[in-house]
Formats: sequence, structure tokens, C-alpha cells
Amino acid sequence: MSYLNLYRSGELRRRADELRKHIDRCSLCPWECGALRLEGERGKCGAGDRVEISGYGPHFGEEPPLVGRGGSGTIFFSFCSLRCVFCQNYETSRGRERYEVSTGELAEIMLELQKRGCVNINLVTPSHFVYQIIEALEAACGLGLQIPLVYNCSGYEKLDILRNLHGIVDIYLPDIKYADAEIAKKYSGIEDYPRVAKAALKEMHRQVGDLVLDRNGVAVRGLLIRHLVMPGGLAGTANLMEFIAREISPTSWINIMDQYYPTYLAYRYPEISRRISREEFKEAVAAAKSASPQFHLIIDCPRF
Repeated sequence: MSYLNLYRSGELRRRADELRKHIDRCSLCPWECGALRLEGERGKCGAGDRVEISGYGPHFGEEPPLVGRGGSGTIFFSFCSLRCVFCQNYETSRGRERYEVSTGELAEIMLELQKRGCVNINLVTPSHFVYQIIEALEAACGLGLQIPLVYNCSGYEKLDILRNLHGIVDIYLPDIKYADAEIAKKYSGIEDYPRVAKAALKEMHRQVGDLVLDRNGVAVRGLLIRHLVMPGGLAGTANLMEFIAREISPTSWINIMDQYYPTYLAYRYPEISRRISREEFKEAVAAAKSASPQFHLIIDCPRF
């Protein structure tokens, strides 16, 4: 793994030190809320100075290239910079389920997952704890960690933080949620999501390229993009697929997901208080195929 070279050269330590500068007056995510997290304040996302997770373990429900035979070694970090009214993991994203771990304990979790046969370490919603994660990774490298690192995020990422992760992250697994900024503001409470997420995806692809699989079909490096189809076409699927084809790669790997369901606060919004229809999902898949016949599509549609 490329992070091992950075560990051996001492660069991984330097990157951790650089990221630490962003956590005092917190500027790790596009909110740039300025929270004094090292002095006990919590950021706009909810995160404080200590890592908090809701759980970890081998996960077999991820995309097939991330699962292999041993599962994806998933670590669920508490809190999130988005405020999605339909969040399916709101107990974790809103910090209702959480417990503290030290960076040493986080390193031990990574090693445990590797020992259990997981094919990667899958960091779910890691952005607000990225400094502590790199510190834990440094410790884990010294104890034998050597499987790919997956950065599983919402797409709402800062470019300077992503650039600090160049050569550390092997696989980027971002969402691309919305084509329209007003839709993003209404349902996820964030400003300017399309501009921020599109720039982030470009940087991720610059670092790792298209997804690469080993001879067993397991991902070892690259970008895999997730897109959740929403009721009424509110995500702007066709627009986003055209963007990916033109400005990311016409051979991108994309997971088109039908998993939307009205949970958490979605009942307050009649237009999204239902599942998507078969026809809506078929239209989303057709839009992806039309944007680029060369896309590697993962059609995640257990309902249909």
C-alpha cells in the first residue's frame, strides 16, 4: 500500500502534523466552523477532540469489489457534516450512538479487522476525524497493517484536506448526491454542494484514477462513485452522470442505488416521503448508460 512508503519515509507523520493544524479552529470540512476542538468545543458537525465511533466489523453489504471473501473492514465514525433529512444512519450521523476511542485503540481496530480477514479498512464518514485517523494509521503501520484504505464519504470535502491524503488513501468511495444547490440546501442543509462535491471528485480521481481490481475481483486502488436515486428525479441523476462522463472519466465505476426510503425527518417533506418507483430507477440507469456506455455500472437494486 502506498501509505506504507509514506510511513517509512516519515511523510505520514508530517501529514498528520499538517492536518492537526486544521482541528484547533476547525477547518477540516467546507463548513470551516472554527470550533476550538482541542479545547473541548464541538464543531458544527458535532465532533470534538476525541474520535467517536458507533461500531466496526466486517461488512458484506458494500459493493462486490470492496467485499471479497473476508468482507470490508468497516469503521463507522459518529457525526457528519451533512444534515440529510432522509439519513438512513441518523443514529450515527447525529451522534446518538457513539463511544470514544483513542488513536491507539483505533489502530488496534484496524489491525483486528485485518486479522479477521477483511480485504480493506473502510472509513465511513471520516472527514471530521481525519487527523486522528492518520495518527492511528501511523501506529497501525508500525504493527503490520498492509491492506487498502477506503475513504467512504459524502463528497462534501475540502480540496486542501484531500490533497493531504494523496498517497495515503487507496480507494475513494464518495457519494455524488445532488446536481442542484437549492435541492442540496433543502434536504441536506448545506450550501453549494454541487460545486464542492464535483471539485472533490476531480481531485480524488486525479490521485487514484479509475477503480483497479486484482485477479480475484477485489479493488486495490481507484475511485468508486455512489449515487442514490431520489423520488421525482430530485438528485438530478442525468446531469450528474454527464458531469462524470465529461469531467471525471467515461470509464468510471458508479453504483446506482435504489435504497432510498423515507426515514428520519423525510415525512415532513411530502415529495420525498415515498420510495422510488421501478420506472424512476430504470430512468436513472438509462441516464447513466446514455452519458457513457463505457461506465462500469453496479446496479444496486434489491427491490427491483
